[in-house]
Amino acid sequence: MTALISPEELRDQLGSVVLVDVQWNLSTAAGPPGRDLYLAGHLPGAHHVDLDAELSGPPGPRGRHPMPTAHSVQEALRRCGVRERSAVVVYDQGPCMAAARAWWVFSYFGVGFVRVLDGGLAAWRAAGGEVTREVPEPGDGDVVARPGGMPLIDARGAAEVARCGVLLDARAPERYAGEAEPIDRVAGHIPGAVCAPTTANTGPDGRFLPHHDLRDRFAGLGVTRGRPVGTYCGSGVTAAHQALALHEIGVEAPVYVGSWSHWITDPARPIATGSAP
Repeated sequence: MTALISPEELRDQLGSVVLVDVQWNLSTAAGPPGRDLYLAGHLPGAHHVDLDAELSGPPGPRGRHPMPTAHSVQEALRRCGVRERSAVVVYDQGPCMAAARAWWVFSYFGVGFVRVLDGGLAAWRAAGGEVTREVPEPGDGDVVARPGGMPLIDARGAAEVARCGVLLDARAPERYAGEAEPIDRVAGHIPGAVCAPTTANTGPDGRFLPHHDLRDRFAGLGVTRGRPVGTYCGSGVTAAHQALALHEIGVEAPVYVGSWSHWITDPARPIATGSAP
């Protein structure tokens, strides 16, 4: 089943789903913080969840956006009003990078029905959807966060997928090649990983490509039936976007949550540079 929902489909379901706003920027240099974006305009009834504080653990030896605790995720979900059988729709400003992280984290912690607004707030506005600055009262959810709902891999698992299958690096080509590294202290990629920027998962409108185009894209990267597939990025955010794109074509790929920011914490781990795996 698709994990995406169009603005038109969502408009017909307002009032029957829990809306979670995860607008976010990687740094203030990239734009306003997520909370400020939310306060400037969001879908009616949506609650804001902070990617850095609630969908990630504290940055450190496990990476810049390590796995959050079940307690943190559960508290965020309950504040949004999520109950055991709630249908949840997550969105960001577009093109769904942060929303994909929320989809992955919520699904990992056992939320049974999570969908991503395809194209985010930008697509919602373009379709004539209503936007408000009104902040709803906290919800009274009762959902229990239970880990294990999505596949994941650690550094050793990522290296194994790179050797025996297809490990997709979701970062920009220049970061993969080690030609530029604006965030992490070491440049390069995991040896054997394939360069697969997530920007190619979506069209100019920020919405995911049609399924047949996604199948062609990943087939061209070596993704075939029965072959192990995994995904990583800088810190486990765009890797979730890659996992979402793969999910849409029926491939359930584990995410290396620590990603490159964790890989480089151990100087014994090898590093590759250049455009080849």
